[in-house]
Amino acid sequence: MARSRYWKITPDEIEKFAYNEGKLLNWEIKCVREPETDAMFIGVFLYRNGTAYDYESIKGITYYHNNISRKELPAITKFLQDKYGGKEMEKGERVFLKDSKEIYSPRELAELAKNMEQKFKTKAIISLEFEGLTHDELKDAGLPEAKLLPIPGK
Repeated sequence: MARSRYWKITPDEIEKFAYNEGKLLNWEIKCVREPETDAMFIGVFLYRNGTAYDYESIKGITYYHNNISRKELPAITKFLQDKYGGKEMEKGERVFLKDSKEIYSPRELAELAKNMEQKFKTKAIISLEFEGLTHDELKDAGLPEAKLLPIPGK
């Protein structure tokens, strides 16, 4: 089945989409702090089939961080846990919220991105990856062709 990835989507743009949520494989909200040259960011993501944790796959929301003070991590974890639940597990620069609520709707993703921007003083950039959406479904969903990154077939 064909995969398609959309990138550099803003929270306002995603709110207008109307895609088949069952075909969204994964999403990522990269929350960047200014100035971008400092490479300070928090990345919140969800893989429908789970995220690798050692030799098992963990279901639920995960986040990673770069150049963010470790003192800030409890606030980020609490913010996400208060909204989505899940058991905290940490590995390297990633924090897993095992069995947290999974979200896929454009409205929920826009809300999370906007809340992250406000709470952590960042700018959110969203990526979406779909599997099995036809060209017509992509168009009907309002997904902008200019932000499409085709994924080579297997």
